[in-house]
Amino acid sequence: MNEWLTTVGSSISAAVVEIESNPILNMSIFAAFVAVTMFIVVRASRNNRSAADYYAGGRSFTGPQNGFAISGDYLSAASFLGIVGAIAVNGYDGFLYSIGFLVAWLVALLLVAELMRNTGKFTMADVLSFRLKQRPVRMAAALTTLAVCFFYLLAQMAGAGALVSLLMGIDGAVGQSVVIAVVGVVMVLYVLVGGMKGTTWVQIIKAFLLIGGALVMTIWVLAMHGFSINTLLESAVAASEHGDKILGPGLQYSNPLDFLSLALALVLGTAGLPHVLMRFYTVPTAKEARRSVVWAIWLIGLFYLLSLVLGYGAGAMVGPERILGAPGGVNSAAPLLAEALGGPVLMGFISAVAFATILAVVAGLTITASASFAHDIYANVIKKGKVSGKGEVRVARMTTLVIGALAIVGGIGVQNQNVAFLVALAFAVAASANLPTILYSLFWRGFTTTGAVMSMYGGLGSALLLIVLSPVFSGTETSVFADIDIAVFPLSNPGIISIPLGFLLGFLGSVLGRRKEDPRIAAEMEVRALTGHGAEKEVEH
Repeated sequence: MNEWLTTVGSSISAAVVEIESNPILNMSIFAAFVAVTMFIVVRASRNNRSAADYYAGGRSFTGPQNGFAISGDYLSAASFLGIVGAIAVNGYDGFLYSIGFLVAWLVALLLVAELMRNTGKFTMADVLSFRLKQRPVRMAAALTTLAVCFFYLLAQMAGAGALVSLLMGIDGAVGQSVVIAVVGVVMVLYVLVGGMKGTTWVQIIKAFLLIGGALVMTIWVLAMHGFSINTLLESAVAASEHGDKILGPGLQYSNPLDFLSLALALVLGTAGLPHVLMRFYTVPTAKEARRSVVWAIWLIGLFYLLSLVLGYGAGAMVGPERILGAPGGVNSAAPLLAEALGGPVLMGFISAVAFATILAVVAGLTITASASFAHDIYANVIKKGKVSGKGEVRVARMTTLVIGALAIVGGIGVQNQNVAFLVALAFAVAASANLPTILYSLFWRGFTTTGAVMSMYGGLGSALLLIVLSPVFSGTETSVFADIDIAVFPLSNPGIISIPLGFLLGFLGSVLGRRKEDPRIAAEMEVRALTGHGAEKEVEH
């Protein structure tokens, strides 16, 4: 039986290798998608007249629309490219990303999503500074937002480079670097032109295409294996050099502490992601916010179930060796599976969907980062609120250019890194720097400005320091800087240390520091967050 499975697996892999991609066809589909979405973005941008239009889409989207947009924003390149590749190569350990991302969304829903939205603000810093001192809290929150967005952008840019390189048949570091730069310029144009309205419609369309494409591929993979999960898993085992080890834990995370650190970062990180939380500001009422959450849960849950079949399907029908040897490495699993199923046409379509995934997420990240700098640092810290909405939006557009340039440079530096793994680092930073302050602000009246500042800077600093001192940064062949070795922290994810530290610093800063906050404002924030009372009036302004 095992010999037969090995023969079948080898035959499938050999057949896949013989399929030749068609760069002209792939790029034609890619260009058509870019043209259509750019048209939509331009049309949507015609009504961008105020800061609320640019940052929150005029709060004009319905619950179902925002539910699709949330799923489009949340299901990033990590979800599609990174997780499918991780499962194809590492099996069970790769599927842990799907579980972590899904559970993380439920944590964000139950603890912070609607409460944050009920404050009726634009950015995370608006909420955190509601009852604390404006300038120090806004500055800290803006810096942590920029840090999280930058890490997340690195993952999306790495995925974009891998994807377009595969489409065009480009190999080598120089070719992929050029691709990352070109893709970065295109994506920045979307943000500059469309604002949040254009971004939201791209996210809605992308969610339809991504979930629909994943569903079609899943049914196709199951049909080729007799609609039997067992047969699919047996084929994946036969195609893997690790054999049946891909069906159990430990292949990628043999260190239990490393796994626990990753799990903490994934489960707690979403609730601190500024670009996901910002989506709840685009609906007009708390009722629509709840409706959008229900839609998002079903869509996101469905996709992560599909990722299991797609991952093992890629392992069985493409093979880990070919995946790792392709341009973009592990991130190329999903497009190669599409090629194995439907040839160049399906590969071109799925690759266009994957690019839409990257495009939508990067647009949301870039708007969040630019809004954080323009609204929090420039308008409220530097100008102390004495700036017009047009002036604020102008600064946000200028910030977009700077963020785009940094994302391009960073994306070139992390080529061939698994995008799901890079996103896990962004989750760790979010959970360490943002989540403690968010929860303390919403649920603890004794929380103070000192506690907020200590929590955000301490969580951010410890997470970044541990990442630099970890094998992710140096010391191994897969490190960002493989030629140097300063790794003294043994774990790949800092969450197990930096997340508890962020909570501890927030507590100590509030207990030991001076309390000058007005308890009446804390009570007002609690009532508004829990009931939505006063939020609609705030929105109108």
